Amino acid sequence: MLNPLFYIQAIVLALSQIWANKLRSILTMLGIIFGVWAVTTVVAALSGVTTMVLKEFEALGGSKMFIFPDRPDDAPRNKYPWSVIRLKPDELIALATNCPSIVAITPETNLGATIQHGERKREAVRVTGIWPDWHDIQKRATLIGRPFARVDEENARQVCLVNQDAISELGLDTDPIGQHILVRSRRFLVVGVVENRRETIFDRNVTGTEILIPFSTAVKLQDPQFFFMIIAKLKSPEVAAEAKAEARFVLRQARKLGPDEPDTFELFAADEFIAGVKRVSMVLTVGGGCVVAVSLLVGGIGIMNIMLVSVSERTREIGLRKAVGATPAAVLMQFLLEAIMLCLVGGVIGIAFGEATALALSKFPGANLQEAAVPWWAIVMSFSFCAATGVIFGMFPAIKAARLDPIEALRHE
Repeated sequence: MLNPLFYIQAIVLALSQIWANKLRSILTMLGIIFGVWAVTTVVAALSGVTTMVLKEFEALGGSKMFIFPDRPDDAPRNKYPWSVIRLKPDELIALATNCPSIVAITPETNLGATIQHGERKREAVRVTGIWPDWHDIQKRATLIGRPFARVDEENARQVCLVNQDAISELGLDTDPIGQHILVRSRRFLVVGVVENRRETIFDRNVTGTEILIPFSTAVKLQDPQFFFMIIAKLKSPEVAAEAKAEARFVLRQARKLGPDEPDTFELFAADEFIAGVKRVSMVLTVGGGCVVAVSLLVGGIGIMNIMLVSVSERTREIGLRKAVGATPAAVLMQFLLEAIMLCLVGGVIGIAFGEATALALSKFPGANLQEAAVPWWAIVMSFSFCAATGVIFGMFPAIKAARLDPIEALRHE
């Protein structure tokens, strides 16, 4: 058993050897440096992208569930016509009443309409029919005035909310509450102003006039077979599976679907997006790790070569050590530690370059990688790879040094 002090001395000696041959050591470590640099940069970039995407989902609502009409795959159109698969207002009410995992729900139907205020007219403006819960679900606050009340929905009142862009585009007053606009030639009273939609990585084209009206009012303005989707807010992302099961049960009951009949609707929760993003990030990280493994392999071969050269150069030194009592195990451990230290020093330099690159990415304008950073597990993984490379590729030179005959080694010039 080697003395613990031996390991400290061997590490100090290894570092002194690296310092004494700086240029050769740097050239030897280049494969390790670039390999670790590459993996930390890739992981930092992926970490930044993943964090950004997940934050966008949280901003959009990490506890959301979306419900769409959907024709079963390969199903004949005559068996599942649009009149059968479209969502219906009574199904919306059934979901709101019978799904305990849902805390808020709103339909959302869009129609293009000509909007007019005074002499200002806008064509093909987005008019959206909603329930009062829409504000809580979509996190769109009312800046001026009031949001829709339940009485607006129950009586199908011709009231509306406008966004901030609509004020300037339609020539409304800064406080437009009490003014009227024409929507498809119908007179609507402005009762509130909502903030503009926030620009996200999923929706860049968010500017322009936007009008919100009660869903029941929107129904009157549309064809009887109109389309709408349902957006529900769940108690938490953790109950997404329960919420989907509840909604599926309610909708199948409402549509009188038999046990062998497929769903004529689609349920989609935000947790599926998040899980998909994490899976893609993991696959890309593993792929990047495989590429880096090639760099470490090349770097390991370089280290093995230089250690073999080092054994040849220090043959006489090895003979002297053995002559004064150094055991083969001590000699082997000394050279193995030198190889490991070469790899670890290269890893430290590579991680430093990776951290610098991650910082540059986070500051780069327009890259949207403000969250780019090298996670702790990537640093641990890099050091582990470096240590493993040192052991694997340093073992052969170390064994060669340990097996040298001391008499033959002392004769070596």
